[in-house]
Amino acid sequence: MCDCCEHEHSHEHEKSNFFEYIFTLIGTIIFVIAILLNNENISFFMYILSYVLIGYEIVLNAVKRLFKKDMFDENFIMTIATLGAFFIGEYKEAIAVLLFYKVGEFLQDRAVDNSKKKIKSVLDIRANYANVKKDNKIERADPKNVKIGDIIVIKNGERVALDGVVIKGKTELDMSSLNGESMPKSVKENDEILSGSVNIGSIIEVRVTSTFENSTVSQIIDLIENANKGKSKTEKFITRFAKVYTPIVTILALAILIILPLLFNVSFYDALTRACTFLVVSCPCALVISVPLGFFVGIGTCSKRGILVKGSNYLDILNKVDAIVFDKTGTLTKGVFSVSNIETLSSKYTKEDIIEYIAHLEYFSNHYIAKSILKSFEGSIDTKRVKNYKEIAGYGIRANLDKLDVLCGNYKLMQKEKIDLQNQDVEGTIIYLAIEKELVGYIVLSDEIKEESFKIVENLNNIGKYDVYMLTGDNKKTAEHVANKLNISNVHSSLLPKDKANILEKIKKSHEKVVYVGDGINDSPVLALADIGISMGKGSDIAIETSDIVLMTDNPIRIIDAIKISKKTKRIVMENITFAITVKVLFLIFSGLGILGMWFAVFADVGVALIAIINSFRIFKYNNVKNK
Repeated sequence: MCDCCEHEHSHEHEKSNFFEYIFTLIGTIIFVIAILLNNENISFFMYILSYVLIGYEIVLNAVKRLFKKDMFDENFIMTIATLGAFFIGEYKEAIAVLLFYKVGEFLQDRAVDNSKKKIKSVLDIRANYANVKKDNKIERADPKNVKIGDIIVIKNGERVALDGVVIKGKTELDMSSLNGESMPKSVKENDEILSGSVNIGSIIEVRVTSTFENSTVSQIIDLIENANKGKSKTEKFITRFAKVYTPIVTILALAILIILPLLFNVSFYDALTRACTFLVVSCPCALVISVPLGFFVGIGTCSKRGILVKGSNYLDILNKVDAIVFDKTGTLTKGVFSVSNIETLSSKYTKEDIIEYIAHLEYFSNHYIAKSILKSFEGSIDTKRVKNYKEIAGYGIRANLDKLDVLCGNYKLMQKEKIDLQNQDVEGTIIYLAIEKELVGYIVLSDEIKEESFKIVENLNNIGKYDVYMLTGDNKKTAEHVANKLNISNVHSSLLPKDKANILEKIKKSHEKVVYVGDGINDSPVLALADIGISMGKGSDIAIETSDIVLMTDNPIRIIDAIKISKKTKRIVMENITFAITVKVLFLIFSGLGILGMWFAVFADVGVALIAIINSFRIFKYNNVKNK
């Protein structure tokens, strides 16, 4: 829906509500006057007018749905109950029930709207303007009109409007609205910055790298606004429950009306009063409203901490997870490689030759390892020397360099090409170089474990029983070295993307629900295969698109936050369901026995709904897992 259509729809809705409030107010005034009058005939007609003004929308909705499959809703129940009360001369009770029902609905709507506005106001981190620099002049512009390549100036206290790269100055950014981290991030020239963060230091100039529609902040808002499209099983159950429950209580009310006078010597008047009260009590508003609201608040609570959940169904599934599978590079480790060693295995080539040949082949690749190698290569690249370039996904690169057949890649590429590895067993990520089918050398790349990763297993053990796995394409020695430091006992190394998928399938067979956490392009198939795929916000676009939950920080400890929030959300949702059903059942029994009147029935309907809504707000009170 376009912005203008949304605005028009919102305007029409507000206009409709305005007239409804006016009619209800006038109807209430007429109702009070009718009570104060002593003339029964005049009061009777005033009661009818009051009923029409207060309840016309409820009756109209009931009539509209009369011949539809889902006709048994709260409008139908309230209409039948109040018309029945009117029929037996209980005019005051009928109108009072309608009035309190309308007031209750108003309070419920306000509570739900306020909670959604509260979440959206916290998450609406879009800048209202951008300072665009043109010809040494700064002009304030709408971020939607700023183009890629434009230069924007961000002053102290201003929010970053668009993603970009710092080209002048250095400062500190408050990233808490994006990733929940309280510590500011220092940035300097050539550093990437994300829209939505706030400049809390010196003025900087930034070259824009994405349009407003594709910026980080717009993607966050879009994810939140569409998060409720994926309903949880609990929500779906409540929807199905309401569709079955409402016809059943309607039939039970009819049974009360017929059976009590026939078998228990209860007057028709008393039986109709009990049946009408029974119907008012039975309205399932508390369940229908509070359950989806609870999950919405849970999603909002996650979002405030930099955890973007794409649907309440994923928040629900997190409660059942008993296995968490991690990718290594870029997820548990920083993914920032540096060449720690160069080895030559042939007298024909020096160490300088080894890094030069590998750098020329890796120059054409977008892989993060390729970029790390090029940073370590101090020479110049002559692309004309490279011919017939071919990147082999999951293996490496083949090309003609200086008219020689050259291969560079992992040990599986060497095995595939039947090149003798001479039992090389080195700790680190190894890139082998083979020329004319002969292994001539290799380079070793070292990666650093993220500080937060050391607490992953410990924190998981504190909140439940989870099997933790690590899958990596690195060699066995490197994988085991990282796993031992992180206390992860289930390790699989030297894997291609298809190998990861096969292992994940096996893990799924022995567990109820499995989470996979990764950040690379090669992780996308496994992210899609897992019951829940979690990607890092700084990972590849395709990994973020494929995943079900996105961590806007590279801090893997946020997975613990997501699980704990999901558990708290489910617990509070189940509290609401249990409370609502218990009160409903008790009040239904009491109303059927004639112990409670319609005034108490209103509490059982509206009061329970309001209590459940207020209870849902407790999900907001959650403290982040601390990095120790």
